[in-house]
Amino acid sequence: MVRNQYDMKSMIFDMDGVIFDSERAVYSCWKQVAAEHGIRDIERAYMRTVGVNAVTSRSIFLEEFGEDFPYDAYKKEQSAEYHRRCDGGRLPLKPGIRELLVYLRSEGYVTAIASSTRSALIEAQVRDGGLSGFFDVIVGGDMTERSKPAPDIFLEAAKRLGAAPSSTYVVEDSYNGIRAAYAGGFIPIMVPDLLPPDDEMREKARRIFSDLFEVAEFLKGEYHE
Repeated sequence: MVRNQYDMKSMIFDMDGVIFDSERAVYSCWKQVAAEHGIRDIERAYMRTVGVNAVTSRSIFLEEFGEDFPYDAYKKEQSAEYHRRCDGGRLPLKPGIRELLVYLRSEGYVTAIASSTRSALIEAQVRDGGLSGFFDVIVGGDMTERSKPAPDIFLEAAKRLGAAPSSTYVVEDSYNGIRAAYAGGFIPIMVPDLLPPDDEMREKARRIFSDLFEVAEFLKGEYHE
């Protein structure tokens, strides 16, 4: 029997800052590049890129620092330092993610990652982090044309899961991610990382939790009261 998509229990995860503590790692690498090259205000530029894909990130840096800013060269340095520090399973998991994923599997959820990171890197990091068996679908930022805050990446993940957006949770840490989930008609859950919730996030997120343990407790209450 085919299961009705509205009866499915489904959850879509952002990756950076939600599954892995990678936003801080990337930012630390950018700060190193900035110190070496005398780049000012790197924090403002980087924070604007949280949750968006590579193309949009490049545009933001050029907007901040000018069209002659050698973004590609600096990004190559940043990326090399990031991989030097974090490859091979050294990227820390966010607290509570493994426990939450085990719970979701035990309760029959279908799950996806929808991240602005390119899909090959998502797959490598999930594999190295020992999480490969927990996700039914992976959609990367290179698989849709428009970046968050457009909802395309979440809609594509829901389509591949066979899940209805209106009954699918999206777990995000970024403003652009929450905006995208809200625009797509999903159930946005915010677990803040680098960016604290503001009034817009409190309006658009269905729930805001301090960590993923709280997300699991919320779900247990929803389905077992």
